[in-house]
Amino acid sequence: MPKMKTTSSAKKRFKITGTGKVLAGAGFKRHMLGHKSPKMKRQNRGTFTLTDQDAKTVKQWLPYGLSR
Repeated sequence: MPKMKTTSSAKKRFKITGTGKVLAGAGFKRHMLGHKSPKMKRQNRGTFTLTDQDAKTVKQWLPYGLSR
């Protein structure tokens, strides 16, 4: 049986916690920050936990998890 491939973009963008939750970085914070509110820029720092449905999709992209 051949090995399944991991989606390379998912390796770089997501992290799986020890309990199986998926962490992702917030979007809309790379450029054109001048017109975005300070509240939006502040709340988009760090990472957030994906919803169950989104996490299920991401885990399909990472069939063997993330090994480092």
